[in-house]
Amino acid sequence: MPRGGHGHEGPLRPYVPRWELTPGLLLRKERIMNTTIFSETTAVQAVSDKVSQDAAQQAHTVLDHVQAAVQTDEGVSPQPQAPAAELRFIALSRLRLSQRNVRKTAGPVDALADSIERVGLLQNLIVVPHADGKTFDVVAGARRWAALRLLAKKKRMAREQTIPCLVVPDARAITVSLTENVQREAMHPADQFEAFLAMVNEGRPIEDIAADFGVTPLVVQRRLKLARISPRLMAAYRQGDVTLEQLMVLTLTEDHKAQDAAYFDAPPYEREPYALRRRLTQGDVDAARSPLAHFVGVDAYTAAGGGIRRDLFAQDGDGVYLTDADLLARLAADKLEALAADVRAEGWKWVEAVAVFGYSELAAFRRAPQIERQPTARQAKRLAKLQARQAAIEQALHAAEDAEDEDAAATLYEEGDRVGEALDALYADLLAYAPETMAASGAVVTLDHDGQVLVHRGLLRPEDAKAIESPSHAKHPSSGDGEPDSQSDAADAPPAKTLSERLVRNLSAHRTAALQATLAKKPEVALAALVHRLALTVFYHGGDSLLQIAAQPQDGLTHHAPELAESKAAGEFAALRTAWRERLPAREDELFDAVRQMKRADVLALLAVCVAGTVDAVVRSEHDTHADALAQAVALDMSTYWQPTAQAYFNHVSKPHILAGLQTFKPSEVNRVGGYKKPQMAAEAERYATAAAWLPDMLRTSV
Repeated sequence: MPRGGHGHEGPLRPYVPRWELTPGLLLRKERIMNTTIFSETTAVQAVSDKVSQDAAQQAHTVLDHVQAAVQTDEGVSPQPQAPAAELRFIALSRLRLSQRNVRKTAGPVDALADSIERVGLLQNLIVVPHADGKTFDVVAGARRWAALRLLAKKKRMAREQTIPCLVVPDARAITVSLTENVQREAMHPADQFEAFLAMVNEGRPIEDIAADFGVTPLVVQRRLKLARISPRLMAAYRQGDVTLEQLMVLTLTEDHKAQDAAYFDAPPYEREPYALRRRLTQGDVDAARSPLAHFVGVDAYTAAGGGIRRDLFAQDGDGVYLTDADLLARLAADKLEALAADVRAEGWKWVEAVAVFGYSELAAFRRAPQIERQPTARQAKRLAKLQARQAAIEQALHAAEDAEDEDAAATLYEEGDRVGEALDALYADLLAYAPETMAASGAVVTLDHDGQVLVHRGLLRPEDAKAIESPSHAKHPSSGDGEPDSQSDAADAPPAKTLSERLVRNLSAHRTAALQATLAKKPEVALAALVHRLALTVFYHGGDSLLQIAAQPQDGLTHHAPELAESKAAGEFAALRTAWRERLPAREDELFDAVRQMKRADVLALLAVCVAGTVDAVVRSEHDTHADALAQAVALDMSTYWQPTAQAYFNHVSKPHILAGLQTFKPSEVNRVGGYKKPQMAAEAERYATAAAWLPDMLRTSV
């Protein structure tokens, strides 16, 4: 190949970072079997400085194997006239990828390009002359070549920049390419961790190290965290006795003794990452999952002197642990007490501020009645307008869903939510407590599971309940039946609507069928439900109950959910009814004597089936909770009877609603699935939700 001509070859300066010769970069010629090759001695030392002595040795690998490839072919010595391998500097514009390069699958090269720009090309390409006599085919170093091309495309280097290339005989192209890609050994991760630490100890800023290797500063910080693990654990990791996942969890503490004790003092079955995390964070508060932490705020906690333990390897905002639980509790109590002072000013008999106030605590109180006042002319006009618009949205939404117009459906869902919120706020404005009611009842200021403030107003202690008359005059009273009303935000307004009424009726029909099937097998609960319904009528002037005591079988559930006829719940209940129909006499005038002759257990079993058949839990609002008490009593598990499929659920909610659900049962997939169209998004959500046994809020049973 002649020197000069198109581009430049020969002893020109090699490609180096910033397009300037790296200080100390020396090329020393060696004679090996009449072949002129170059060894980049200082470049190898640079690799050693950045990685490790073991990695530096790898810089010689290509030249060693090329030499071996030239010397032998499956043990046969070459002829004396074998062509030479020579290191030359060739313009990037004259290099192209060879079809004989054995690496056919290449990933992204952006990070590699950034690294080459900053550090330089530390390993030459291997090429063979092309038949045209002007260009060269790259048989080894495809990713490096692609990264160089990317730099040239982005005008970050010249296309005529010369690149160090080892030119090998054409006949050895595939052998050399395969050898370069196969005969290599990756660094042990521990070597990388310690190399990063060595660079920091030399005074290199973390940001510069990250830029050199094309990673984020967080990645460098994580490597440094692992490098500082206890020597005993690092040795065990090198031997393969400790996994990387275990090592990452053990960095939750920087105390080497605590790290060693957490792992080596635990039995083997207590060394799983989750068990190690539990042991190291025992007594700490997980800020991502604690209502108190959400309420107080991590910034306010740390400002008060609270300690923090951070997990650098956590994802999605997790990994912050508060080490002073007592301080957090005091801060929460003080903040709640300040809010309680505002509620006291409303005129209640008593107000308490407690951070935890669950269903069992709430069940100890009765609910005071509210008075529904007549709307003003302006409110009545707005109410009629909102109700008309809500009905129109429902019809348009059904049409959009049937036409699979996901964009129109999403827009309608958003508008429906806004209209529903406006209606809820208007309804709340029409409800109030009478002054005499407030003088006998109280309120509790507490937190929900997300750390949001929740105010339960109108709570009646047993000794105060007699002062309140039965709320028969109220259109929507709490009824005083001992069942708590969950709609208790700062203004006692119900939550915003997120599901369409049609979907709510469908889901609640499935819940009704499941309640029927479950209650029919629990005679004791059925008897309690029956007595409860009768007592409401006799002693409380009516009230809210699921049982239609006129014994009207609720057989119309398929109007709300046509697919329910083939469901597991419907099948179970139908089987129970069929079995009893066969046991009972054909003539109804013989039924009374037949029941009198039954054993007590059989009477209760028949009672359970009959009572279950009257259950009607179909609702129009997803926030209607009047079925919750019965569901808790029978320990209803809807995952046994209903699956979160696209057809049953995800096709009927908006894309933002699907993604909100995905955030709870598969948060790692939210970003990927977020760009899908509605059908594909619903299918993916079905796959992950089914695997997680996920249920919508309105189908869950509180424990």
